[in-house]
Amino acid sequence: MRNILMPRLGLTMEEAVLVRWLKAEGESFREGEPVAEVLTDKVTTAVEATFSGRLLRVLVPPETTVKVLTPIAEAEETEE
Repeated sequence: MRNILMPRLGLTMEEAVLVRWLKAEGESFREGEPVAEVLTDKVTTAVEATFSGRLLRVLVPPETTVKVLTPIAEAEETEE
């Protein structure tokens, strides 16, 4: 099992608001595919998967402020 983390999208970014999930629990995703959207400095940006897998459990609900590098979901890594 691997965690999907809130990425650092800028040098001064310390936190962001998780706007919405683009994948539901149980859905598969590929490396580089957007899995969630976050709001930083009034810009909405996609969080891209850093590995291919299946979303097991969402840890952070939408509209939640999250610190950088905090786990936002648990996923199972799969072969592409």
